[in-house]
Amino acid sequence: MTQNARATVRDLRRVNRGVVLRRLFLDGPLNRVALAQLTGLSSGSVTNVTAALLEEGVISEVGLEESDGGRPRVMLQVNPDFGAVIGVEVGETRIRVEAFDMRMRVAGVAEVPLHPQHHDATVVIDRIIVAIEKLKAQLDGEGRRVLGAGVALPGIVAYHTAGSRVHAPNIGWRDVPMEEMVRARVRLPLFIDNGARALGQAEMWMGAGRGVNNAVVALWGTGVGAAIFTNGTLYRGPASSAGEWGHTAVVTGGKRCRCGGAGCIEAYVGAGALLEGWSRTGSADIPLSDPDSEGWVDYLLKAADHDQAAAAMLERTATYFGVGTANLANLFNPEKIILGGWLGLKLGPALLPVIRKAVQEQALEYTASRVSIEIAQLGADAVALGAATLVVDELLANGGIPPLNDAPKLRRPSFR
Repeated sequence: MTQNARATVRDLRRVNRGVVLRRLFLDGPLNRVALAQLTGLSSGSVTNVTAALLEEGVISEVGLEESDGGRPRVMLQVNPDFGAVIGVEVGETRIRVEAFDMRMRVAGVAEVPLHPQHHDATVVIDRIIVAIEKLKAQLDGEGRRVLGAGVALPGIVAYHTAGSRVHAPNIGWRDVPMEEMVRARVRLPLFIDNGARALGQAEMWMGAGRGVNNAVVALWGTGVGAAIFTNGTLYRGPASSAGEWGHTAVVTGGKRCRCGGAGCIEAYVGAGALLEGWSRTGSADIPLSDPDSEGWVDYLLKAADHDQAAAAMLERTATYFGVGTANLANLFNPEKIILGGWLGLKLGPALLPVIRKAVQEQALEYTASRVSIEIAQLGADAVALGAATLVVDELLANGGIPPLNDAPKLRRPSFR
């Protein structure tokens, strides 16, 4: 057999392993017959692939399933103890560092009591490294293999062969070589991506987007962003900056935005705009608060129960958000638009009727009638969880072969 032929066989084996693993991760436990039906592989190929993955400990058997008239079928799943992954959320309001097993259950948490906007990037990265090392030491002590770490940030992550660089002006980061800085001290495979995309991948894999091929996952917090999925593929754009939905304009020549533009959605619905709008109502209920502190939103919701000005301000905010959401519906024709982020989770349940009404009024009738708008399901840990899935995605794509720590990773589109 020639070298090229051997390489082709190896590539095909890796692809088949990846297809099987991805189905087990997203839909497992499954039996071999179901795997063949879902993957399109022959029963012989499924048997060979699963035998190898069982021998390597990547997957495990989890009992039997009765079949119609035949022998019980063995159920398979990704082995939760095959390894652990670390997810880091660098938000505009907080830093969260967590470890997960291969069923994406929390296996450890390292506290980082630091506000990213109040410290230089080098200080923030140093504290993140300390937290990762602390979690790695804990996991090593428990006998868990750490497969890698994923980091999600608010801004644009530019991928280069020398390592990714972060442009996140909302937290004061401009062309920060984060991958190089972390790799110099943490000997783990490292993957870095935008926070909205990490949130989106988590929700599509394990949350409100399960089973959906075409969706938009919106992150509503201090800033506003979106992850766009078409035919199961995360759209990044050639410069990996797709999804900056918060900086699309809803008012020509409108309010000045932090990005330097005017009339952006974020300038009307972001946390700073919301707190500013509430303060203009003259309400006596307004706490002295940093717009990024999150707790004041609970006071706002309570105030809206008896303060007409606060209630009207919230309704205007929801209308602006709904108009922006209608634009997403018209542009991408998704099956679902999923509302997440810390503000989205707090305000979404109360404002969803107004948001849906704005979409019905502003989106094309045919499009609006075919899109559902829902609240994200994974809660406050979703971005850190999504960051951890960046490592898992690489493991699945490689057919169960753990990522290597030998070179910077260029992110590719993630297929469900």
